[in-house]
Amino acid sequence: MSATADRRLPARYALPVTGLILSGIMTIIISGVSTFMALGFSLLALGAWPIAWISSWIIAFPTVLVVLPIVRRLVSRIVAPA
Repeated sequence: MSATADRRLPARYALPVTGLILSGIMTIIISGVSTFMALGFSLLALGAWPIAWISSWIIAFPTVLVVLPIVRRLVSRIVAPA
């Protein structure tokens, strides 16, 4: 067993870690686009972006935790197993 494998989280944490990473990436991109579209490329927008990101991430993370298992079930009904 390698040292890397010893540092990994148990499989039961897959859903929350997936949700954490997915919601973080999605919200930083979407809040950036929205902020810069609303305020233009400026120092004001650059300062507002982290606030917009954290605000949206607080909502997105728990939403992903609830919605992701539902989406996985729906996808398993639509897509044939490999």
